[in-house]
Amino acid sequence: QGFLYTAPVREQGNIYKPNNKMMADELSEKAVHDVHTKEIDLVNRDPKHLNDDVVKIDFEDVIAEPAGTHSFDGIWKASFTTFTVTKYWFYRLLSAIFGIPMALIWGIYFAILSFLHIWAVVPCIRSYLIEIQCISRVYSICIHTFCDPLFEAIGKMFSSIRFTVRKEI
Repeated sequence: QGFLYTAPVREQGNIYKPNNKMMADELSEKAVHDVHTKEIDLVNRDPKHLNDDVVKIDFEDVIAEPAGTHSFDGIWKASFTTFTVTKYWFYRLLSAIFGIPMALIWGIYFAILSFLHIWAVVPCIRSYLIEIQCISRVYSICIHTFCDPLFEAIGKMFSSIRFTVRKEI
C-alpha cells in the first residue's frame, strides 16, 4: 500500500526462508549431506574404474614362461608369492608415505584449476562472446549494406545471359 513497486513473490519462497514445508525439508536434507563429510566406500575404491588397467596387473601379466622353458615349480611359486606380496606391501608403504602429501598437492592443483576456470576462463570466454556478438552485428550490417546490392546487381547482369548448345553435323 502506497509503494510504487512491489517485490515479486515466488511460490517456493525465498531460498533462505522457504514458504512451504517440503522445500524446507529438502534444504535441511541437503545441509546434512555435505560433500566434505560424505561416507566413502572402503571396499570399492575405484567406482568410476579410472585405474582398471593398473589394478589388473598381476604376476602373469609381467612374468611368463613359455612352453618348454619352465623353472622349478618351487621357484615359480616363490617368485609368484614374492612378486604379489612385494607389490602389495610396497604399494601400501608408498601410499602411507606419499599418499597424504600427494593428496594435498592434487587438492591444491585442482583448487587452483577450479578457481582459474570459474573466475578467469569462463568470464573471459563470456566477455569475448559478448564482444564478438557486437562486432558480428556491425559486420553483418556492413555486409548487407555494401555487398548485397553489389551481388544483386552482378546477379541481374548475369541472369540475362543465355546459352544455347547446338549440335552441327
